[in-house]
Amino acid sequence: MADERGNYFEEREGTEDARYHVVPGDDGQWAVKEEGKDEAVFTSDGKDDAVKEAKRQAEEAGTKAIIHDDGGQIEDQIEYDA
Repeated sequence: MADERGNYFEEREGTEDARYHVVPGDDGQWAVKEEGKDEAVFTSDGKDDAVKEAKRQAEEAGTKAIIHDDGGQIEDQIEYDA
């Protein structure tokens, strides 16, 4: 399953379908990650700033911002049309 998920994200990397996830990061920080990439495209001490950045990038790309909670579960999805 993890393999299939990884391939799924890799297929969308760099495409219009690549989505931006807000996830808990290291040391209490929050990270915005683009699907298919290991490195965060943005980090912040606060979740609100990370959510704002994910929404901005998703809107610019015409894709989705997916917001995760402290445990990593999806709590919200915001879709932007291209």
